[in-house]
Amino acid sequence: MPKTLLTAVSLAALSLASGLAASPAPGDGIAPSASTAVAPYLYNGWGSPPNPTTVTNATGVKYFTLAFVLSNGYCNPQWDGSRALTGGVDQQTVNTVRANGGDVVPSFGGWSGNKLESSCSSARELAAAYQRVITAFGLKAIDIDLEADAYDSPTVQQRTVDALKTVKASNPGLKVYVTIGTGQSGPDTSLINRAAASGLTVDAWTIMPFNFGGVGQNMGNLSTRAAEGLKNALKNAYGYTDDQAYRLMGISSMNGVTDQGETVTVADFRTMLAYAQQHHLARLTFWSANRDRPCTGGPADSCSGVSQSDWDYTRVFAAYTG
Repeated sequence: MPKTLLTAVSLAALSLASGLAASPAPGDGIAPSASTAVAPYLYNGWGSPPNPTTVTNATGVKYFTLAFVLSNGYCNPQWDGSRALTGGVDQQTVNTVRANGGDVVPSFGGWSGNKLESSCSSARELAAAYQRVITAFGLKAIDIDLEADAYDSPTVQQRTVDALKTVKASNPGLKVYVTIGTGQSGPDTSLINRAAASGLTVDAWTIMPFNFGGVGQNMGNLSTRAAEGLKNALKNAYGYTDDQAYRLMGISSMNGVTDQGETVTVADFRTMLAYAQQHHLARLTFWSANRDRPCTGGPADSCSGVSQSDWDYTRVFAAYTG
């Protein structure tokens, strides 16, 4: 996820950038699908969260990655580390998405806040924290978004790997996604190598190809280049073939202007879509549905910073069929 709310200065920069990308015709003439691989991030913490029904009706996307499950100071999972796990706005979002025929993928972690992975003192405790959320919502999939200090700690990495092994053993059929940052040539491989050495396999290793020095460059091409680096890392760590690696990896982009001033256009999303279709990626998502709207002077986290119609980015990825 992006690091924080953008400053007023950043918002002004976003406004200036609003003319950088032309908006395509809604849907690009492609009938949307309801692929479970496409689950844009939806965040109830800020950014005028859209009603998921509105997004579903406009795009056909029925699945959402619901961010973020954090620690309330120790090993107790709460939304943003402060909102009750059940009974609040996040519960309402889960209910709405499911009533529309879709489902949610709660995301643990993100860039900021107290991470369960760091706050829990052991793999056993961390697995129990994950399990509380899985049980509370009867989940079919989870996303572990390991970033910042949590990713940088070998101890936290191993704790997370061991906890996920327990969770997978206790919940047959549960899809486990792991989301990490990346450089332009691919991600740091420490977590991937650690997982492979420990016997942990996941349903999608997903990279976030943004905030990585791409200002002024073609972010679609940079994203697929980074994805090739991920593919090679998975081959090296697990001994996969190219096809096996592609089918166990994903891309999680950021729509519009990023925290570092890169511009990810709708055309860049089409480049990523074509790559995903060619290689049958396990996941194709982005941060965030909150931002998939043009800026009209509102908070930067409720709009993309580029010229677009509502939900243009979501419509592109909605065409993904796996």
